[in-house]
Amino acid sequence: MTSPSSKDFEDFIYLISHDVRNSVRALIELPQWIAEDLTEAGVRVEGSVAESIDLMNRHTGRLDRMLVDLLTFSRVGRMQSVEEVDLNQALNDVLEEMHIPSGFKVVRALDCDRISIGDRDILTLLTALISNAIKHHDRTVGKVIVSSYRDNDQIVVSVRDNGPGIPAGFHEKVFGAMTTLRPRDEIEGSGMGLAVTRKIAQYYDGDVRIIENPEGRGATIEVRLAA
Repeated sequence: MTSPSSKDFEDFIYLISHDVRNSVRALIELPQWIAEDLTEAGVRVEGSVAESIDLMNRHTGRLDRMLVDLLTFSRVGRMQSVEEVDLNQALNDVLEEMHIPSGFKVVRALDCDRISIGDRDILTLLTALISNAIKHHDRTVGKVIVSSYRDNDQIVVSVRDNGPGIPAGFHEKVFGAMTTLRPRDEIEGSGMGLAVTRKIAQYYDGDVRIIENPEGRGATIEVRLAA
């Protein structure tokens, strides 16, 4: 469970992220207002002006996503009830909210479909794992397999993909906060997905690890939680 000192720090992250995001929302709208005002004044928004507005949009959008992910990280284990969750229904809810590219297929293999966990944490966990698998795939067509089973006193939830995989030397690094293996200009994201995954696993007395697929492509993120 969270120690007093880390709880204080997470309280600070929550408050700062929440307050700063209000200002960021205004910054996101500002370039749009500028473009609209220029258009209404008869000024064509093109060339360097259009490029600058686009750059502002991309960076403020990136900052907003980072703040949302920090809020998500700070909320793990908070403001929710721990209950027996139906994994099938949780996965349905996640897939309804996510945008799954047309070339990707999400397959479920849930041998254990009940787990005691925070009702919001399970949605955060599945979202982070599935979006991570799709976001870092190197092809326009791919498959993601969501599995679960009971292993003695643990419930194992794993997500397997057929993407490029994660080099062995980076298996620990990718769980760090705000860590990405590719430049953010190549792939959008705050690098918080697997950090959130590990925090959820550890909060429920478990852990997470990366397993290389025997076929030579892809990887499996395996999350173990106390049953």
